Formats: sequence, structure tokens, C-alpha cells
Amino acid sequence: MGRPRTKHRRKALVIFSGGQDSTTCLFWAKQKFDVVALTFNYGQRHAAEINAAKKIAELAGVRHEVVDVPGILKSCSPLTDPANALETYSSYEEMDKIIGDRVELTFVPMRNAFFLTLAANRAIHQGIFDLVTGVCEMDNANYPDCRANFISHQAKTINMALGRTAQKFKIHTPLIKLSKKETVKLSKQLTGCWEALAYSHTCYAGEVPPCGKCHSCVLRAQGFKEAGEKDPLVERFKGV
Repeated sequence: MGRPRTKHRRKALVIFSGGQDSTTCLFWAKQKFDVVALTFNYGQRHAAEINAAKKIAELAGVRHEVVDVPGILKSCSPLTDPANALETYSSYEEMDKIIGDRVELTFVPMRNAFFLTLAANRAIHQGIFDLVTGVCEMDNANYPDCRANFISHQAKTINMALGRTAQKFKIHTPLIKLSKKETVKLSKQLTGCWEALAYSHTCYAGEVPPCGKCHSCVLRAQGFKEAGEKDPLVERFKGV
């Protein structure tokens, strides 16, 4: 008798920044797919998130690639233009009042469209037809390219560009409708995710430990507070 056949799982490519949301998505994807992680070095103001991505990919035991595309995306966002100051807030309530429904100042025009296009290219080259990204349209995200409508149109555009009819290219967005509180609760259910979050990086100021005052830090802290949990990242630096 021959050996029993091993059922091969589908592969997925995860767009992985090393932040809270993409880390949660990475471990979500590991439950369903064989995972490859892809990080973009696009000239962001700090390298801490790239270092975090490398560390977490190693912890997760997944193949990881960093693609260098600095100088391509232009914007007035303080994430790519150090001449522009990063807006900070003393509380979630203050941030909510200041930002309202405006587009967030850290928004980099066309960034996600660019990332999804490059990631699709990388995925197809490897025979992968499932892409995972941690975009979320909840909790004062205020990023036009993090909304479900944009993602569905982008997926349609990619499939049209590929001209494929047999195997459809899919973009998975497991966090798109989740609040930060719900994302925290999901991460606790995913094997290995909670421990990996201790090494994630979301601080727009690039500070380690996090500054606690930028848009991303305030949102993250509010999510853990509402979930009734202590942030593993913050806990890692206590007493240091």
C-alpha cells in the first residue's frame, strides 16, 4: 500500500505591517491557510514596524518578505513627510472630537491601492489566489481605502486585470467590520496571537514603548480598555 495522501491547504499571502491588526490577521490566516507574509518598506518615518514584522513572522513560523518601495508614494502625511508634525491627543474623547469625520491626517493617498496591486502580483507569481489584509472601517479609522466598498472594487479590478475566469482572486478582510474591542477579543482566541502582540508596533511616532498619544496608540489603548484586557505590548515594558 502507498502512503495516504496529505490534503494540501490553500495558500494565502498576508499584507503584514507588524501592527496590531495585521498581526491578528496573520494568525487568523494561519488557521485557514498556509501563509506567506509580505511587508512593504515604503519610506515610512520609522523602521520599528518593519523590525516588528520580522520578529512576529519568525514567531509565527511563516515565510516573510520585505519589499523595498521607498520614494514612490508622495503625501503630506507625517508618516512619509517628517516636515509635518504628528497630531497627538490626551484622550480618546479628545481625539474623537478633533477628528470627527474628516480624513485622518496620517492618510497616504493610494497607499492601499498600491499595496494591494503589488501584493496581488507577488501572490499570483507564487500561485496564490487569496490575499489577506487588516483594513478596518470601524472605530474612527477615517481612511477611505480601508472601507469594504473600496476593497470589493479593488478585488474586481485585480480580477479584471488578470483576465481570469477559472480561479477567482480573493481579498479577505477579517477585521473590516470589527471594532478595536472586538479585534482584541478575536486575537485572544487565535493560538499564538496574544504572545505575538507583545512585539507588534502601531505607534505612528515610532516609539518603543509606544508614545500613547498618537491616533494609532489612542485607538489601540481604547480597544484593550473596552475589552477589559491589558495590552501585551505595554505589559512587556512594565518594570523595564
